[in-house]
Amino acid sequence: MATPDFILELRRHVGTVPLSLVGVTAVILRGDDVLLGRRSDNGALTPITGIVDPGEEPADAARREALEEAGVVIRVERLASVSTVPRITYANGDQADYLDLTFRCAWVEGDPYPADGEMTDLAWHPLADLSAVAAEHRARIEAALDDTVAARFLGGR
Repeated sequence: MATPDFILELRRHVGTVPLSLVGVTAVILRGDDVLLGRRSDNGALTPITGIVDPGEEPADAARREALEEAGVVIRVERLASVSTVPRITYANGDQADYLDLTFRCAWVEGDPYPADGEMTDLAWHPLADLSAVAAEHRARIEAALDDTVAARFLGGR
């Protein structure tokens, strides 16, 4: 995964201590399918995710990540959930705590492909069969599909 320049600059000053970062998940829907990609770093099947750049609106980050990672244009429809991700320690020792903002998004155009190398494969998957998706990401997808609430707080589990 490509590390944003602003994080590399922060790391030069703070080393591997935990950084609190804002991330986005774009649950991109097309009919009864969701766009999922196989991550190049760990092989997990996930929606499009990424880090919000300084000063960037989170919905804009979701649109940017969809184009950068999957080569697709999307419309962000609404905030679906807010949750914290358990602390991640990367192979180089860097630690990060993410606040994830999950957005329900609609596909507008483009054939998905691994545009920047962060994913090895991208494809539309039926919403009826998400068994290969980890529980954390299934919860985000379910929140995006739920029209009964504006957004869910997924914490406290």
